[in-house]
Amino acid sequence: MEKTVHTFPLHPECPDVRRLADNPAEALLRAEADIVAAENAAERDRYRRLEDLEEAQQDGRGVTRRTFVAGAAATATALATAQFVTTSASFAATKTGTLIHVFLYGGLDGLSLIAPSNDPVLAKARPDLTLAEDSLALGRNFKLTSAFKPLEPWLKSNQLGFVPAVSDERLSRSHFQAADACNLGGLPGETGGRGWLDSLVDALGKGTAFRSVGIGSTLPRSLVGTNGALSLNSVGSLRLNGDDKYRAATEKAIKGLFTGINHPVEESVQDGLGALATAQRLAAKPYQPAEGVEYQGVGYAFQQLAQLIKGGANVRVATVGMGGYDTHENQGTREGGQLWRRLNELASAMAAFFTDLGDAAENVTIMVSSEFGRRVASNGGGTDHGHGGVITVLSGRKLAGSLLGTWNGLSDLDSGDVPEYNNMFNVYGSVAQGRFGLTNAEVDKIFPRMKYTPMKLYA
Repeated sequence: MEKTVHTFPLHPECPDVRRLADNPAEALLRAEADIVAAENAAERDRYRRLEDLEEAQQDGRGVTRRTFVAGAAATATALATAQFVTTSASFAATKTGTLIHVFLYGGLDGLSLIAPSNDPVLAKARPDLTLAEDSLALGRNFKLTSAFKPLEPWLKSNQLGFVPAVSDERLSRSHFQAADACNLGGLPGETGGRGWLDSLVDALGKGTAFRSVGIGSTLPRSLVGTNGALSLNSVGSLRLNGDDKYRAATEKAIKGLFTGINHPVEESVQDGLGALATAQRLAAKPYQPAEGVEYQGVGYAFQQLAQLIKGGANVRVATVGMGGYDTHENQGTREGGQLWRRLNELASAMAAFFTDLGDAAENVTIMVSSEFGRRVASNGGGTDHGHGGVITVLSGRKLAGSLLGTWNGLSDLDSGDVPEYNNMFNVYGSVAQGRFGLTNAEVDKIFPRMKYTPMKLYA
């Protein structure tokens, strides 16, 4: 076989490297990218020649199979990598829609969100924390705090529901331990430290770099894993650092350096560059919500998701975190109280988000949960750590009711807590299953060391 001698126009040590950028480091990076691009072009040419030899061998023109295989094994090309990735993607069953997990840090007192009406246990155990008369009516003789009135239209259309008495035997009363287990979908030793949403992404097929997004400065534990989730404070914050004058050239250089290397990092870098391009396109002009929509407080996080979803970023799973729910004192369940204001801010943000999405909200589900509930009895102004919390579901798909799951009353408390009538991870799994059309077996893989039991949450 003929020996090919490659000559390339540039070398990082040549004096003319300085013409590429004022900054020597950036100039060297771009020079190296030019060299890699030239090498890749030569390798692609070589690969095509090897393909011609393979065709000749098949036609009986004197080239042995061993000659071809030896040459192909030494060739790593962008063409071969692109063909493989495209083929694998074409057979992937991509699920549609978006699931947003809102986590309320601190331990939400579920009985200040929803509660059975005129319950004698509550009247005796927490007379200072009962829901007001202007509360909203739910199914099965429950009522909902007036703080959630911004979501009343979705309640009336059977798109807002609540699962009471939610817990898991592995949750302690430690904020750190319980929040960790909730985000992982089990104990660290059971999950290998991988988040449950990252495991869920495995079942959703191929997607863009935005398929899993955490809104915030750090990636939540639920998205930690193998699928390369993004963490960002705003759509506009996703950008390359450095001088604006050289940003486009730097992106081109990075792309060149990580193209055709036949390594898993190549796909990650290309996904990242794709995410940069999408973010820059969306951030090119100020985001304008739908008419009448105004985002405030935690609503700014939802605004970023609205911008991504409406902009076609194909978000599949996302997270929003909200603190301020550790109400040991001055809990304030009624209008104007501390907890009432936090819940009203959340409800207002969710209402703004669904209004802003318009028809796109049909394909979106929001699930709101916390690390644990709180004790039934008041401590004289607040409540202490307990179990039996509440999970809220707001969905573009109709729900089976406004009060979902099992409820067997408060006559038999669990050491002063609401009993676990509904397992937390069965609720998580059922919400995801209904959103994405997953099989029981697919959901079962998300939560190690437990057998998934589906719940009827959707109509």
